[in-house]
Amino acid sequence: MIPRYTRPEMASIWEPQTRFKIWFEIEAHAADALAELGTIPKQAAKTVWEKAKNATFDVARIDEIERETKHDVIAFLTHLAEIVGPEARFVHQGMTSSDVLDTCLNVQLTRAADLLLADLDKVLAALKKRAFEHKMTPTIGRSHGIHAEPVTFGLKLAYAYAEFSRAKERLVAARKEVATCAISGAVGTFAQIDPRVEEHVAKAMGLTPEPISTQVIPRDRHAMYFSTLGVIASSVERLAVEIRHLQRTEVLEAEEFFSEGQKGSSAMPHKRNPVLSENLTGLSRMVRAYVTPALENVVLWHERDISHSSAERMMGPDATVTLDFALVRLAGLIDKLLVYPANMQKNLDRLGGLVHSQRLLLALTQKGASREDAYRLVQRNAMPVWRGEGDFLQLLKKDAEVKKYLTDAEIEEQFDLGYHLKHVDTIFKRVFGES
Repeated sequence: MIPRYTRPEMASIWEPQTRFKIWFEIEAHAADALAELGTIPKQAAKTVWEKAKNATFDVARIDEIERETKHDVIAFLTHLAEIVGPEARFVHQGMTSSDVLDTCLNVQLTRAADLLLADLDKVLAALKKRAFEHKMTPTIGRSHGIHAEPVTFGLKLAYAYAEFSRAKERLVAARKEVATCAISGAVGTFAQIDPRVEEHVAKAMGLTPEPISTQVIPRDRHAMYFSTLGVIASSVERLAVEIRHLQRTEVLEAEEFFSEGQKGSSAMPHKRNPVLSENLTGLSRMVRAYVTPALENVVLWHERDISHSSAERMMGPDATVTLDFALVRLAGLIDKLLVYPANMQKNLDRLGGLVHSQRLLLALTQKGASREDAYRLVQRNAMPVWRGEGDFLQLLKKDAEVKKYLTDAEIEEQFDLGYHLKHVDTIFKRVFGES
């Protein structure tokens, strides 16, 4: 995490003080359950809460202890004992470090998911608003970067809305999958702790009990979580790249908002660069970079090792913080995006009607021409237009072979822009419902 790309609310989830608060809650809830089962005195569990519930844990002190013990959970428990006193001996009864670490990580990941889901809602709201604003704003669709057939700018945004709607569904599922708790002791057999303790802690922490934990919660859950973040990041980049292309000088159909006083280049005062979109591409790469280690973390030795631990200490905060920042930036970018319908129309007209070539092809086949002949006739009139050697409509009208099948009026009919937009309402209803 670096401050430049970090929002405070997400960062706070991963701060040491937050982590130690969660560790304490796990231990204290476990103590409550142990007390109810008669394993430890009820007063001991009560004292743990009374002494430490509102405590601010001394991070420097815990780090000091860890330098000696070389064990983070033991360092925390030692510091907790300094706060709680003699009753601290009843804390962590029958538990192992992974019970605390894994359960805490899943609490953090679910909290992070909640923030990311709220971010996605902001992106979706911005996309929906701008999509309806430009629902019928005609623009050129491109395949391979080359003019294809007309679409609307609203459809471009509707594509993104549908994609981020799927992203939200995936994240909801990933959150549910990772929201498990393990309080099962060494090698996960519950030999030293009753399964009812796990059930109590899970409920208290807003999680569900892990059906079977081999001392650690299975990392396929986390692999799915981070893979989902990676897919969302790719969706962010896809939209960012679209905006970058649309802002190119030769295109300029849309542009990032350029604020008063903003500078585009240290050398060239005229520059207005798509810096936010480019930034989103870079941030997306970083989020995706954590997918591979998440997948590799699934493979642990026997019941447990800690080869996943060092990676998760980085990927947990970095991936969620980075994606959080990117999504909020994307929502703002879309909300303030400058759109230029006049340039869209200008670009639509750039090829002098060539974008209607498929309609001519189909019209010829409907009038009896073979598909091969129809394609040949349309293409031979289109290629001179590509070279700047004529007008498509006029060339077609002068082509004797074309005129065997189509009248001038029938040829002109194929150049109707509205024809391409007749199902926009249908698509919008599919994407947005009846709203």
